[in-house]
Amino acid sequence: MLVAVPALLSPDQLAEVRLLIEAGDWEDGGATAGKQSELAKRNLQLPASCPNAAAAGEIVLSALSANGLFMSAALPHRVFPPLFNRYDASAGHGFGNHVDNAIRYLPDRSGRIRTDLSATVFLSDPKDYDGGELIVEDTYGEHAVKLPAGDMVLYPSTSLHRVEPVTRGSRVASFFWIQSMVRDDGQRTLLLEMDAAIRSLAGNVGDKDPSIVALTGTYHNLLRRWADC
Repeated sequence: MLVAVPALLSPDQLAEVRLLIEAGDWEDGGATAGKQSELAKRNLQLPASCPNAAAAGEIVLSALSANGLFMSAALPHRVFPPLFNRYDASAGHGFGNHVDNAIRYLPDRSGRIRTDLSATVFLSDPKDYDGGELIVEDTYGEHAVKLPAGDMVLYPSTSLHRVEPVTRGSRVASFFWIQSMVRDDGQRTLLLEMDAAIRSLAGNVGDKDPSIVALTGTYHNLLRRWADC
């Protein structure tokens, strides 16, 4: 399931995040890559210990918790603290095909999460850079994603994906992973579609209609059956 979340960050939040991270100390992104990814990864990244990155990450987390589409699509159990990367055309940056690590240890070493979903929040306006598309592969082929600044895309962490080389300007983004209460992507997709249908139907017949009550009960019973939290 590939889900675009429009306007995750408000213009004010986006401006604040950009101001914070632009003042951070960028380092070689290979420092946080896994063994396979290190061979394909060419970018810059803010270290998790960077205070500016932590402050910007809190803004992203606050936006996530207030976003209904994210909550419905991800059914988050735990969210890895947002990280920030930059791809510069002047350095020939890009990130070849890879699959994200299945387990990520939290930066403070307080535990670990299973990576069910990967997320990218675009922080650069598409007109400010060429290339840099996120390419996600699934059974239907390749999907190129290049969204407006402030938008987010969610996709299964099991997906083979890459970031195309940036040929003009710089592509700046936040990225992180989510451990969902429902680890199976097919089940999460069904729950998202059912939730959207219930909301749409409720808008026509009202929340107290018996059919809405019954369908909502079925949704929660499925979530109860499939949730692992």
